Amino acid sequence: MRALMIQGTGSNVGKSLLVAGLCRAARRRGLSVLPFKPQNMSNNAAVTEDGGEIGRAQALQALAAGVAPHTDMNPVLLKPETDIGAQVVVQGRRLTRAGAGEYGKMKPSLMPAVLESFNRLKARADLVIVEGAGSPAEVNLRRGDIANMGFARAADVPVVLAGDIDRGGVIAQIVGTQAVIDPDDAALVAGFLINRFRGDPRLFDDGYSLIAARTGWRGFGVVPWFAGAARLPAEDALDLTGNGQGGGLKVACLALSRIANFDDLDPLKQEPGVTVEMVLPGRAIPGDARLVIIPGSKSTRGDLAFLRDQGWDIDLAAHRRRGGHVLGICGGYQMLGRSVADPEGIEGPAGETPGLGLLDVTTVMTSDKRLTRSTATHRTSGLTVSGYEIHIGRTEGADCARPFALLDGRPEGATSADGRVTGSYLHGLFTDDAFRAAFLRGLGASASGLAYAEGIEQVLDDLAAHLETHLDVPALLALAR
Repeated sequence: MRALMIQGTGSNVGKSLLVAGLCRAARRRGLSVLPFKPQNMSNNAAVTEDGGEIGRAQALQALAAGVAPHTDMNPVLLKPETDIGAQVVVQGRRLTRAGAGEYGKMKPSLMPAVLESFNRLKARADLVIVEGAGSPAEVNLRRGDIANMGFARAADVPVVLAGDIDRGGVIAQIVGTQAVIDPDDAALVAGFLINRFRGDPRLFDDGYSLIAARTGWRGFGVVPWFAGAARLPAEDALDLTGNGQGGGLKVACLALSRIANFDDLDPLKQEPGVTVEMVLPGRAIPGDARLVIIPGSKSTRGDLAFLRDQGWDIDLAAHRRRGGHVLGICGGYQMLGRSVADPEGIEGPAGETPGLGLLDVTTVMTSDKRLTRSTATHRTSGLTVSGYEIHIGRTEGADCARPFALLDGRPEGATSADGRVTGSYLHGLFTDDAFRAAFLRGLGASASGLAYAEGIEQVLDDLAAHLETHLDVPALLALAR
């Protein structure tokens, strides 16, 4: 019952992918392995079998480990609602909303829950691979830390520091980290690795040796850029892009300011006959889009205002006049209706916001949050649609008489009278190959036969093999204690 922690020299240096690959590599060695991230910040969440929510990266890591995702894998999840405030989710359940300063004071009180979840995981597996958050060099956040060295010290877990050479300055990243962190924290660091190298890794031999000499830390290898990463679900909205494949059917997705659960797009981006274009702020919805998707949002009324600020409401009206289709998922579904009311101020200031009026429904936010994995039957095709619900709010109205699907015998979602505007609370609906193919055929695209889930499994196998080739994986796993 051992553990190892991968920390990074900064955010988005590839920690999540490294942990996923190491989980799959350990599993291929016959070890029972579980992922863990003490604290995560993301609006891209996954619903667990025990009825809670965790960061999407931990759900992918659980898949790599061959286990079902569990709330213990990410006991503290921060879901940003504004630039300075976030919803705080503890062991899968919403605890409170907190500003940055408030959360800083709250952090120490969350360490018992973090250690409780970690110890439960350790009792279940041969190995736990832990992912840090941000960087331990952010020493201004060290007091009360539960995400990096604060956790590593409390749980006595050895650390390997990952640096991203693709963004430049990796020597300073790693040597500088050792220079600024507390010596007792530095003593927990067992070594380093270099991630995302483009070209011949031997060109970095001198830099690699310099890092080892300056820090006294052991190097575990240089990982070349892994192109398959683009096919795996991303957690950070900064990584959200289209596919650029140039397929015949264009799908445009609005890049909302608080976009959530955007992995709904991943299966569409892998379809060879589909071009997915992210419509960034300040840009118009492309006139040749056949389908416009309004995705999930962590702040529905806030993103409705954001949508209007971009002029997308006008673009959507023009899109409808051209005969285009619109799909709203979760928060996007709520935006499609006549109004969104938040009388208790759950997502922000209390009040009511006019919707886009493309569906004859209204939404009222309620304090109850629905977190469930669901299997529904699509109303028109009769095909199974598997996904998950993660939302607050109740949506009702005349267009619910034409639901998107039937879920446990009840209507789910709504469709306009002409069938060209649809809303649903079901995330992950495009992961079912048969439904996705039928949906795309209805828009005029030919089916490709893409097996999405099998493709993800293959990428994880390829990732593990990639790490085995370029890292000293046996030595890394031997560090765990």
